[in-house]
Amino acid sequence: MLARMESTLFDDVGDGLRGLVPLELGGFHTSIRRYGIKVWFDSVTPAKEHYEAQVIGANAVDHAKVLALEIGFHAEHPKAEDNEAVLSRLTAAGARWRPMVGPEAEIGLFLGRATAWRRVSETWADPDLSQPGVAFEVATRLTDYITALEPIRRARP
Repeated sequence: MLARMESTLFDDVGDGLRGLVPLELGGFHTSIRRYGIKVWFDSVTPAKEHYEAQVIGANAVDHAKVLALEIGFHAEHPKAEDNEAVLSRLTAAGARWRPMVGPEAEIGLFLGRATAWRRVSETWADPDLSQPGVAFEVATRLTDYITALEPIRRARP
């Protein structure tokens, strides 16, 4: 007899993404951890440019007291200039993606520690992660970022 494993919030987010991410973007890969999900295209191994929803420490987000949730896009190349080049392309195309993602998306440094990495993401201060439907909300919001940014990310010069 097989024991049923309890699914986590981010397992459920992954399930939601499979139904929400537009088929024309092609197949994607995920890495699910207890406190997050990473989503990427193009290769089997995790890409340096990817989408992520993850629990982060309250100290990284204004107005958070216990924890925060970050949702969006990460550029995690080892060199800051490579990450800046990715963000420059996305920033230049802001008129295309900003209406889909909205003003919540911040463009800037990686949250939580000093690194060369960069992000286009939003944070939710002290969300109730046990609330019914939160996995669908996270999957929907992550899909907004994927749908808005992935075509621009792929259109490299």
